[in-house]
Amino acid sequence: MRIVLTLDRDATKREENDYIRSLEEAGFSRDEIVVVDPGAEPPEEFDGAVLGGGCDVDPSRYGQSPRPGAELELDADRDVTDFAVFEKAWRAGTPIFGICRGLQVVNVALGGTLVQDIPTERPSEVIHQRPPREKTRLDHEIAVSPGTLLSEIANRPTIAVNSRHHQAILVPAPGLRISATARDGLVEGVEWKKDRWLLAVQWHPENLAGDPVSRALFSEFARAVREQAAEGISRPPDLLTRA
Repeated sequence: MRIVLTLDRDATKREENDYIRSLEEAGFSRDEIVVVDPGAEPPEEFDGAVLGGGCDVDPSRYGQSPRPGAELELDADRDVTDFAVFEKAWRAGTPIFGICRGLQVVNVALGGTLVQDIPTERPSEVIHQRPPREKTRLDHEIAVSPGTLLSEIANRPTIAVNSRHHQAILVPAPGLRISATARDGLVEGVEWKKDRWLLAVQWHPENLAGDPVSRALFSEFARAVREQAAEGISRPPDLLTRA
């Protein structure tokens, strides 16, 4: 079993990392978790991919130029690695779990676009960006869309979430279903409409140790990974299309 995890170059790779802790609590051993550094090639084979939070996606990847005042934090190497991991996982039908930046990578990789800077493009009374030191603070509620994978996992119509992002989905990619929104309309969760396990959230469940929904998200990802690996599922070509 091998789980690929992408992180920023300054993120700790040790056991105190919240992503690693959450994956271990979901049943993976530390040896099964492979952190892929920015600029590195993904492993030839892996059973699940977690696209973690971090810096901003380069606007050129969704056909835009940086907006004045957006204060983008870009890392070309991180983009190269994340999009390569996504592409390899997508083609293989491997379960994909996107978190914060990971949600944005999923959307752009499948043909969607982003709000480059919420405060200047979509001013809102909802607090979407807290300092990292307040990573466990529950900032606002989101509404979960009925009939979605996220609603099955959460088993509740609303979730209180932490929030640490200044970008968001602008135009959802074809084939993605919106599974959660904030009260200002910003997308907080997406998933694939068809027959594959792809779920991405805009908040940071890895920081919320002990929160039942956060634990359930990682547990369901682990279940999907192990179920697919055990069954040796091979996706037919018609399920590898982007729409």
